[in-house]
Amino acid sequence: MDWKKTLNISAIALVAWLLVVEWNNFSDQRTAENQPARADVFIPEAPSVSLQDTNFADELPSLIDAPAVLVQASVNTRLVTVTTDTFEVIIDTLGGDIVQVNLLQHLTKMAADGGEPFTLLTRSKSNEYIAQSGLVGRNGTDTREGRPTFTVANSSFTLAPEDKTLTVDLVHAENGITIVKRFSFTANEYVIGVSYLINNGSYESWEATFYGQIKRDSHEPLVESSGGVSPYLGAALREADKNFAKHDFGDIEDATVKAEIKGGWVAMVQHYFISAWIPPTDQNNSFSLRKLTGQDVYLFGFTGEKLVVPAGSSGEYSAQFYVGPKDQEKLESLAEYLDLTVDYGFLWMLAKPIFAAMKFIHEVVGNWGWAIILLTIGIKILLYPLSAASLRSMAKMRSLQPKMERLKETYGDDRQKMSQELMGLYKKEKVNPAGGCFPMLLQMPVFLSLYWVLLESVEIRHSPWIFWIADLSAKDPYFILPIVMGASMLLMQKMQPMPTDPTQAMVMKIMPIAFTFFFMIFPSGLVLYWTVNNLLSMFQQWYVNRQLAAKTATGKTKT
Repeated sequence: MDWKKTLNISAIALVAWLLVVEWNNFSDQRTAENQPARADVFIPEAPSVSLQDTNFADELPSLIDAPAVLVQASVNTRLVTVTTDTFEVIIDTLGGDIVQVNLLQHLTKMAADGGEPFTLLTRSKSNEYIAQSGLVGRNGTDTREGRPTFTVANSSFTLAPEDKTLTVDLVHAENGITIVKRFSFTANEYVIGVSYLINNGSYESWEATFYGQIKRDSHEPLVESSGGVSPYLGAALREADKNFAKHDFGDIEDATVKAEIKGGWVAMVQHYFISAWIPPTDQNNSFSLRKLTGQDVYLFGFTGEKLVVPAGSSGEYSAQFYVGPKDQEKLESLAEYLDLTVDYGFLWMLAKPIFAAMKFIHEVVGNWGWAIILLTIGIKILLYPLSAASLRSMAKMRSLQPKMERLKETYGDDRQKMSQELMGLYKKEKVNPAGGCFPMLLQMPVFLSLYWVLLESVEIRHSPWIFWIADLSAKDPYFILPIVMGASMLLMQKMQPMPTDPTQAMVMKIMPIAFTFFFMIFPSGLVLYWTVNNLLSMFQQWYVNRQLAAKTATGKTKT
């Protein structure tokens, strides 16, 4: 053995690995540097309102902001700050818009790395993503002349630890009519109740229509490592003939989307997080997704049924606004099919039970890494009856290697004759040469489903396993798991018969190396699954090989 050559190759491999690790760290630092810091809130000066002369969603107000001044939220009385245990919400008393939401329990990066609360909604110098609501129509407060300015008791509200709910009232009184825009907050919830309480003290009937909309530009949000795939960014809503309809910015720029449905919802979807307006389920609502002409402004909104309040009486309209993580159970409880915004792709029917099983295991073991490992073991046990025949076929193929080599030596120059003799050998020994592919085919749907589960499930975001794996939803920072996975593939090949065709054999030898580099960008939770799956497959193959060897030995003894 040439130990010098081996030492040189090992040194080169070590240096290459260190270079890749350093490049990975450099890329992550550049990504962090490019992310905007927590932004102050823009206060537009006297925004005007532009309304279209239609009866549909085009009558929703489209703010045309005059030159704005950057104002610190802490010293501006026009902004109201509401803090709960889940988020910090900033409300602009001009119009009563939600202009910033900071998610306190979800950080921009790991806490140990200096992560700060994740800002989902914002109105800053660089971008705008806010939630608007108001009243349009005959007596609506949002008109061509402008939007209402509300008064409020305090500039900041905090949900006390001993309280379960918090109510913030914005008041607007004019011409004998008092309008209270009420925001309701609940402990440990990401739902904001938005209600209008109308006290009609005038001598005439009052009528208006509630609208809720998400106003956003096309800026890209903070996107974490997702294995080379860009998560969906755009609008979604429930339509009459489609429970979950996605329309990205390009689709909306091409054509306005309109829908009318009882109940329903409209949402802005991004990686791990969502904001959504949820109108009353017992009313008919009109939805629209549109882009303002000549502006980088998109409006995703709805209008409800007309609210009529007779003279001398009162009335109320309520809707819900969800802003937070893609919590499947919560979204499902809020509105029918809203949980589909956790988009598992075309294998959703397999991904949903996989996530449910993994979540159940997590509740028992308390660690998502161990939950993935136990899930992998369960899947292997479940699929073993289906893959056992293929494992036996591979074991028989390996036992035929000497005979196949002799055929290669005899008919190596005659490929047609070689193929005929090989097929005859397979038929005689009752071996299916394609049988070894079956276990891989069985695993691919599970692999793809788990990939989307890890990509979409916010529960796994920033969840550690052990030692250096601090985030199962991100790639391995030192690429240890991908290297172990590649080594496991090499060991698996030693247990399986190599193809007689030189080209196929070369491809088989290259695959572990290619997969190792390919898996370096994948979430470490997915690499953990594939590595454990390889190790279990090796054990199963060893077990089958031993069974066949024992059976062969018993047959020879009897003979």
